[in-house]
Amino acid sequence: MKVLLVDDHALFREGVALLLRPLVNEPLEISEAGSCEQALELLATQPQAEGAPPMDLILMDLGLPGISGLDGIALLRDRYPEVPVVALSSNDDKQSVMRALDAGAMGFIPKSSSSPILIQALRLVMAKGIYLPPAVFLGRHDLTESRPKSMVTAPAAGEPTKTAQDLGLSPRQVQVLHLLLQGKSAKLICRELDLSASTVKAHTSSVLRALNVTTRTQAVLAASRLGLRFDQQAS
Repeated sequence: MKVLLVDDHALFREGVALLLRPLVNEPLEISEAGSCEQALELLATQPQAEGAPPMDLILMDLGLPGISGLDGIALLRDRYPEVPVVALSSNDDKQSVMRALDAGAMGFIPKSSSSPILIQALRLVMAKGIYLPPAVFLGRHDLTESRPKSMVTAPAAGEPTKTAQDLGLSPRQVQVLHLLLQGKSAKLICRELDLSASTVKAHTSSVLRALNVTTRTQAVLAASRLGLRFDQQAS
């Protein structure tokens, strides 16, 4: 497994690299970059098998010199849509999380998180889930770290979970919602599900309406509050 860690502090990168060792039970190759520019150069020179992404996971600090972390996430998602990008930040306010999701992040991990939360959150993202910090839903005085669950998103504490079928969606609409939450573009959804653009557009409208939202970021937050689960057939 190949992971790219992008942060402008070498000591932080070295510390996170050590924490990532228990992430998977397979050889773990960790690359480092001190800026988005360096990350893009490194990715462009990565040897890769035909059709395989240059990395399996990218961790991106938001406070970077040069190209910002937010712009970097958007660039990476545009160039390498199959690679999940997770935002790392010392700020975990709702506005910062929303901006990262808008850019295409598949997760947001505050730098104040403990190492077990880091590992569990990344495993959730690797399983095509989305991790959001509890601070998005809770008042700061009520904030406690909660263990990420095996679902597309981690629900607010105490909230019941639902399956995508509970929203009254068809099996195909469930698949579209699952890919939409992963930040996949309409073009990629068409390709993965072998559907026409008009069909994907219609399904997207239906799933957003079922969540009572209008954008992918709002859908992620709504799914998080519901603790929305997807069965393996939606993967």
